[in-house]
Amino acid sequence: MSMSTVMNSLLDRLGDFSDRQWQMFSKGVEVSWFYSNGKNGPASALLRYEPGASVPLHWHRGYEHIFVLEGSQSDDNGLYQAGSLLISPPGSSHAITSLEGCIVLAVWQVPVSFSPLKK
Repeated sequence: MSMSTVMNSLLDRLGDFSDRQWQMFSKGVEVSWFYSNGKNGPASALLRYEPGASVPLHWHRGYEHIFVLEGSQSDDNGLYQAGSLLISPPGSSHAITSLEGCIVLAVWQVPVSFSPLKK
């Protein structure tokens, strides 16, 4: 039987995620995984953007939930500040930029694709 992952007082920890293991996700963006189940399974992680960092255009093969914990990020549809929840449905796409930097909690039903979705 596996243990549940618990992060108590997540909002109280803002600015201090030094106990997390971080690795490069894309230029200027680091990831700290909670879980990842390969190319076709669900995943969840914290993403930490440096000021000015971005994630290139990508397509959602399943639902993606992004909760902005601190800072802000934006796409062609708007600016999402701390406290915002963005839910992207399957088949949608966007590129993300964070001018001031941010930390988000991301939950993917299926990992995103950086190649266009086949219809």
